[in-house]
Amino acid sequence: MSCPNCFTGSVLEGEPTGVISEIDGAYFASCPSDGNPDSKRAIILLTDAFGLKLQNSKILADQFAQHLKCDVWVPDFFAGKPPVTVEQMRSLPDRAGIKFGFWDVLVFIARVLPSAPSLLITNRSSVVDGRTVSFVQKLQERKKYDNIGVIGYCFGGGIAARVGATTSMFNSIVLVHPSPPTDDHLKAIKAPTAWSMPEEDMGGISPARLEEIKRFYATRKGKDTYVDYEIKVYKGLRCVRFCLSFTRWKN
Repeated sequence: MSCPNCFTGSVLEGEPTGVISEIDGAYFASCPSDGNPDSKRAIILLTDAFGLKLQNSKILADQFAQHLKCDVWVPDFFAGKPPVTVEQMRSLPDRAGIKFGFWDVLVFIARVLPSAPSLLITNRSSVVDGRTVSFVQKLQERKKYDNIGVIGYCFGGGIAARVGATTSMFNSIVLVHPSPPTDDHLKAIKAPTAWSMPEEDMGGISPARLEEIKRFYATRKGKDTYVDYEIKVYKGLRCVRFCLSFTRWKN
């Protein structure tokens, strides 16, 4: 799924310090030297529609590795051809309360059209999900991690939800402004799930839908089907792709 915020954002400062691995060209940020060298846990970061061409996901992976003291992998589920290019990035409303006008809609349509074949055909859900599953299988053949957590951003959040619903590969799931999962996906996910949501999720999950999701989780409390969860809404943010000058949330 694509939304206007697949085409917006800022480039993070700094340079990636990890490497491109031999496993399907995934980016790898290794556990730091002050971590446990025998650790058998890892994080898989699933990117937004910019994929690995945008350095942001690599820099985030480096930061996660440093703070969480574990290996972090960023698979290239677009096979080197992400549907959205860095050149398509432009600034749209970056915080809640700023309207997305008619002209902005026209601009978005003009920008998304070149990416439509890639989003709808080349990188449709079944394809990127399959590449992700294949990557995790290859990774486990080599690394044999005991625990794998997944963090999915926007487009990657949809993959995390779908793969989390149809496999038992992930021991924990973090969804950040994800492509909207279906009720069937929510029911099928067995791993603890944390949601990081903006106040306004244009083109994604509406406040009303988020309330439905909260009620869905709440109704399972005390039942065998209950799964640990957390839903956090960051007030003032728009689609978790905020302006870096918005210091309230930058850190």
